Amino acid sequence: MSVNTAAYATDQLPGETVDAVVIGGGAAGLNGALMLARSRRTVVVIDSGAPRNAPAEGVHGLLGLEGIPPGALLERGREEVRRYGGLVVTGEVIAAAPAAPTPEGDPRFTVTLTDGRSLTARRLLVATGLRDLLPDVRGLAGHWGHGVVHCPYCHGWEVRDEPIGVLAVGPASAHHALLFRQLTDDLVYFTRGTALDEDTRARFAARGIRVVDTPVAEVVAAEDGGIAGVRLSDGDLMPRRVLAVATTMQARTEGLDQLMLPMRDLPGRMGRHFATGTAGTTEVPGVWVAGNATDLSAQVGASAAAGALAGAHMNADLAAADTEAALSAADAEAALDTARLSVTRA
Repeated sequence: MSVNTAAYATDQLPGETVDAVVIGGGAAGLNGALMLARSRRTVVVIDSGAPRNAPAEGVHGLLGLEGIPPGALLERGREEVRRYGGLVVTGEVIAAAPAAPTPEGDPRFTVTLTDGRSLTARRLLVATGLRDLLPDVRGLAGHWGHGVVHCPYCHGWEVRDEPIGVLAVGPASAHHALLFRQLTDDLVYFTRGTALDEDTRARFAARGIRVVDTPVAEVVAAEDGGIAGVRLSDGDLMPRRVLAVATTMQARTEGLDQLMLPMRDLPGRMGRHFATGTAGTTEVPGVWVAGNATDLSAQVGASAAAGALAGAHMNADLAAADTEAALSAADAEAALDTARLSVTRA
């Protein structure tokens, strides 16, 4: 799930080929762009304005910026990219495709936006993030990012000591429950038809985690707009103020099909992401991926760090390509001088 953020001032697309286009204006994309811009690279960030963490009140676990509102963090990041000459453009990519390389073999890509605008880039950084898919439980989605949480490190402190319910989605939910048990003494595990072996039940009992096998019918809202509890199929209401659920995480791939980037599935159908190597490299020359699009569990700090590393590697790759182009031009000029000298002697 995602939420569109408020509009902000957008830069104009340049008419010339740029060194790099960054698809995605979250922490990974902006930090990658910052590294490139500080290396005096021409870089354009294409930002759809729908970050994954938009519903959250604050970013947590980020040293030095603990609790900063997500929108404020991204606004600061856009300002920093622009400070070094980078551009940030509001828009959505409808197609990113390889174009004809230079005679020296330097890659080129054409990036087209939904409104028909396009630009050409030497390198691409895919930082599109992911979508969280919630289980189909009536009344659940409306509380996402507030009463419904998924990450004990992102939201755990804020829901400490509350009556928490874990809505199981598969084997990983048992581990999820143990993490949230650290935050509250009042934890209920709703199996929702998933298997729970006797050993795990014994561990739950030892930690004081109650297990409910009766199917969940709906999430009931409280008068204050939060969560009142979980209605079971037999009509009983289990009072809860917070629900934890492990989402299915899907990398955002819209408009990227023509790049033919390899994908990888997480075990247990928990998610799907872009497959990458060191520093976000991919099997497609000239394309890097950073952030949640390739590391589904990365928090904001880790995503930003991955973007920075990818940006640095992209600059190094561009520097090597610039050197090859300069050498080729020098060789061509030397050959031309030799030919001229031969003509003069003749």
